[in-house]
Order: sequence, then C-alpha cells, then structure tokens
Amino acid sequence: MRYSIIIFAIFVISCNHSYYRLAKNYSVNNNTNATESPDYSHLDNWAAIPLKHNPSDSVPKPLRNNYFADTLADVFFIHPTTYTDASKAFGWNAPVNDALLNAKTDYSTILYQASIFNAIGRIYAPRYRQAHLSAYFPKTQADSLHALAAFNEAYNDIKKAFEFYLQHYNHGRPIIIASHSQGSTHAIRLIKEFFDGKPLQQQLVVAYVLGMPVPQHSFQNISACNSPQQTGCICSWRSFKEGYLPSYVQKEKFHAIVTNPLTWKASEPDTNRLANKGAVLRNFNAVIPHVVNAVIEKNVLWMDKPHFFGSIFLRTKNYHIADFNFFYVNIRENVAERTKIFLEKK
Repeated sequence: MRYSIIIFAIFVISCNHSYYRLAKNYSVNNNTNATESPDYSHLDNWAAIPLKHNPSDSVPKPLRNNYFADTLADVFFIHPTTYTDASKAFGWNAPVNDALLNAKTDYSTILYQASIFNAIGRIYAPRYRQAHLSAYFPKTQADSLHALAAFNEAYNDIKKAFEFYLQHYNHGRPIIIASHSQGSTHAIRLIKEFFDGKPLQQQLVVAYVLGMPVPQHSFQNISACNSPQQTGCICSWRSFKEGYLPSYVQKEKFHAIVTNPLTWKASEPDTNRLANKGAVLRNFNAVIPHVVNAVIEKNVLWMDKPHFFGSIFLRTKNYHIADFNFFYVNIRENVAERTKIFLEKK
C-alpha cells in the first residue's frame, strides 16, 4: 500500500529531490523566530501574495490562451500538511522560515492547488506553523494533548494572517476560502469565527473545503452548495476509489457535506468521466481530460480507477492527495461562474 501511495504521489506532484534543488533559491527569513508567531507584514511569511511572484501565479500551458488574470475577488488559501518527515525534526509544529519546507509547500500545494484560482482573484496563502502529519494519528493520551496544542498553534497563525489580510488588503472585496487537508481543519474554524452569522458572511463568494469531513450542521447560517451558481455556500469532498470506505469513515456518526465537482448539483450525485474537463497531475503543463468520474456515496466521493499514463501501477484506493488535482479545470470554471453571479447580485 505504501509503495502504491508513493507512486500515486509521484504522478500528482513533484518529487522530493526537486525540493532540495529549489530550496537553494530561498533565503532564510531571520525576521521570524522559529517558535514565535509569524509577522505577516513580512512578505516571506506568505507562500502566495499578490505583492510577489510565486507559484500560484502559474497557468498550465493548455489553458494560457484563454487566461486573463482578473482580480474580481480575493482567495484566502490554507495549504495542507507539508511537514511530513518521519523524524519530526521540528517537533509538533514546523517553523515558517525553513527553506526546504517552504520550497516543498510552494512547489506542491501552492503550484498545483492554489493556482486553480488565479484567473478570478488575488491569492493570499499564509505560511503557518503547521502541525506535523502525526498529529492526526496520536498513539497515546499524551500524543493527543500535544496534537491538540499543535493544531491550536497552527490555527492561531491562520487567524492572525487572516486578520492582517482583512486589515491591510481586503478593503471590502469578495472573499473565496479554499483549503485542503490540515488547511481545511483550520478553514472550518475560520469560517465559524469570522463568517457564520457575522457581517463578513456578506462577502463570502464560496468556500472549497476539501480533504476533511465537514459535518452538514457545522454552521448555523452557511449551507452546502447545491447548484453551480449558488454563492455564500460550502463545497467539500473526500476522494476514494469506488467501493472503498475507510474504517474511520464507516465510524462517522454525522452526515458530511459532499459535493460532486463535475455537476455541482445535489440532484445529480452521479456523473461519468466525460464531464471531467481536465486534471493537472505531476506535469503541470499537461491538462488531462476524463481522468475520473464522480459519485457521491454517503460521506465521501467515489470514482473509478483514474485514467492517466502509468495508472496501471496504481493500487491505492485513497485519492486524498488529488482532491483538487483531479478536477482542476472544473473547479477553475466553477469559481469563475460563482464569482460572476456574486458580483451581479451586488
């Protein structure tokens, strides 16, 4: 299983050896103490921000002819866990000024996920003291306490970054929240604290909260998206091979928000792969249509085995790493449609 997941990761994102090469281009930010909360007035503490060129500005080559960088809205993107090394070299939380980790973040999630949104808005993605991957898998009660503290520390950075963004950059503009995995753990808290029933809810275009379960009753005033034109709502899904329900999903006692990213309609939960306009996998400049279908099944999104060069070797049934990548073009078009409708309402 581990070998299969590694093969899958190689097809979806860059290889680790390239991060070592890219890290040489990063300067160490001496303005930030490794254990202190980041100062978000320093551009180095943002993985993506309009004031500096970054991988989120990239556009896959087949999409460039129709690309026009618009700034109709702002996208606040919360990246997933990239602090995954087995040694857990920094303890429970990673610093924001490690060159290798920042290169890994920027040329994986920022390039392959955040770039989806660059045709419609200005992208803000803070660096934060992310919790180590093992925080999701505590083995002892002590581990559980450390994990909780680690997630709280990470969220406090996200909150601080968002408050800085609101004060200095937003100026009343429409906001799109996008997140994956650990980023979605924090996005749920952020939406509750800043949007749900608050004045800022009027600025929320849509939230794409992927890779983590979002219980249907997480918010009092914000509902799941049920159509491709709906605004002020939540889209969420977790990707698995059809027929596979992990044990932790089977144990869930709640109903999660699950969106079909090929229809965006609650009334059409099952769609074949022909509706998939394009995935972006390891080769960022290749857009591959019809890679997967999408079927809503209980709390998850099911799909047939993906179709791409090399997928014959794919054995994993957990497609978590590709929650965004498999539906790159469909999401890109959908966020543009929702933003257009949101602005027309204004």
